[in-house]
Amino acid sequence: MYFRSFFDEKLAQYSYLIGCQRTGEAIVIDPARDTSDVIQVAKKEGLHISAATETHIHADFVSGSRQLAHDLGVTLYLSDEGDDDWKYQYTNGLNVEMVKDGSTFSIGNIDFKVLHTPGHTPESISFVLTDRGSGATTPMGIFTGDFVFVGDVGRPDLLEKAAGVADTAEKGARAMFNSIQTFKELPDYMMVWPGHGAGSACGKSLGAVPSSTVGYEKQFNWAMKEDNEQAFVDELLKDQPEAPVYFAEMKKVNKMGPALLEDKVIPTIQNKEELETEMQTEQVFILDTRPANLVENSLLPGAINIPFNKAFTNWAGWLVSYDEQMGIIAEEAQREEIVRSLQSIHLDNIKSFVDPSVLNEMNLTSYETLSVDEFKDEISTSYVMDVRNDTEWKEGHIEGAHHHFLGKLRDLDLPKETPVLMHCQGGARSAIGASVLKSLGYKNVKHLAGGYAAYKKA
Repeated sequence: MYFRSFFDEKLAQYSYLIGCQRTGEAIVIDPARDTSDVIQVAKKEGLHISAATETHIHADFVSGSRQLAHDLGVTLYLSDEGDDDWKYQYTNGLNVEMVKDGSTFSIGNIDFKVLHTPGHTPESISFVLTDRGSGATTPMGIFTGDFVFVGDVGRPDLLEKAAGVADTAEKGARAMFNSIQTFKELPDYMMVWPGHGAGSACGKSLGAVPSSTVGYEKQFNWAMKEDNEQAFVDELLKDQPEAPVYFAEMKKVNKMGPALLEDKVIPTIQNKEELETEMQTEQVFILDTRPANLVENSLLPGAINIPFNKAFTNWAGWLVSYDEQMGIIAEEAQREEIVRSLQSIHLDNIKSFVDPSVLNEMNLTSYETLSVDEFKDEISTSYVMDVRNDTEWKEGHIEGAHHHFLGKLRDLDLPKETPVLMHCQGGARSAIGASVLKSLGYKNVKHLAGGYAAYKKA
């Protein structure tokens, strides 16, 4: 059996390529939207991708299942569990086999058995793998998707918080409790291959280790050790992180069918006149992807700076609207990967790239970065804004500060003359936030180098 995992660090998402080396067939489990790297590896290993499957209708990234069906004609194995509201709607004309609890299918000499494991979502399923090609008669492991993570379990509140389906969080938590009882019956030796790692918003305390075992999780995963259903429900629903606003779009996209990716040439703006025309175009949003230390003194008025790092996709999902077209300030070497990152959450409306050299011809603005002492000197005459998440805020904050989560700053309504002192935990998020406020027309914006951690230490 051939086994390879692929990890998108910007989404903390795992997909898997499983192949039968005897027959040359392979399947992709929970494929990302761009599967070019998976296809390349399969070809290198002499494998033909004949199938794809997914553990549920994803909320945090665009599934590549439809793309694989279109490009390679693969068979899709999709969940037929859950209620009618969460059934796949794009299966007409494709080779699709709908599966339920107890269903089985094979890829060459590798067998998969479906377990219905609701909780994170009603239609969630897991796949138990047996490598019959090696002579095994018992399972090797289980692909759990967003059901069981290393050290945690999937959050059940996303349908309610992100997709707006009322009264589903507690029902999901109780379904998760029952699914865990099924999980506990599996042999301890079985491997656990989850859908996400640390950094994903699909749980609140995911581990960074890429895999585990059933036995290890039974011993050390908090959710496995809680035998009281109500106590489990209360703990699971408590202090879950904010549900990113783009999750609602992802649920809809993956249910109805993502747009198919096609080769597209994105023009590059290389002079002042072209950029000024672009900025005057209705619904064009300028996204600056350069590092914050470059942008703080060279920010294009109206632009928002989200540095291209592993947090880029998450904050783009929070701060860019799906009805906006994007003009992206980026170095040429990074553009292909930026497009891939944005498309991974269906932000496809990229109208143009802007060469950073054009900014030398423009009238630019800036925001200030303050030391702790400078920050403290201005607290009494400024509006102190904490842009961290709810959990961080509750664990401790500056007296007199106002809590405004970064992901919702574009909806801020304060007088534009308000002098704002902004901070996060370490300084990275408040730099993004400072650019957001400047784009909204706030004149006096400053942020704290080192964030709340530096303030508290001082």
